[in-house]
Amino acid sequence: MTEGTTSAAAEGDTLTRLEQEGEIAADYLEGLLDIADLDGDIDMDVEADRAAVSIVSDSGGRDLQKLVGRDGEVLEALQELTRLAVHRETGDRSRLMLDIAGFRAKKREELSELGAKAAAEVKSSGEPVKMDPMTPFERKVVHDAVKAAGLRSESEGEEPQRFVVVLPV
Repeated sequence: MTEGTTSAAAEGDTLTRLEQEGEIAADYLEGLLDIADLDGDIDMDVEADRAAVSIVSDSGGRDLQKLVGRDGEVLEALQELTRLAVHRETGDRSRLMLDIAGFRAKKREELSELGAKAAAEVKSSGEPVKMDPMTPFERKVVHDAVKAAGLRSESEGEEPQRFVVVLPV
């Protein structure tokens, strides 16, 4: 086998594994929706080398907001439970991302803007900018936005007070 063939096979194996994670997560979440008597459709995808599962609703997602909670706290907990369900089935640690009623997608947009604004401030002032504490997901989005703006950033502090510092070049 050539190196390209080996690489393609490994990519195919990874995609198959991530699709399997998505299927397991979808089954788990379907059961959860049934127990909670909530309506929602489950979409699965693979994004950035991780399984991505979304629960969406045709009715605007009002009922699904219960599964998001205040500031996404319930969503974070459900994501961890779903990851544990996948781990139980596969024996492998999962990096699965869960979105409910578009909460994470909207949050990602807001945080990208926040990261870009912080980068612009650092570029104009030349001084580092410390941001408010964030979840790992939120910090990752901000780090990506800062990198896209041509600057670098670091995370500092201890959970749950860990925050991003945007640094000048």
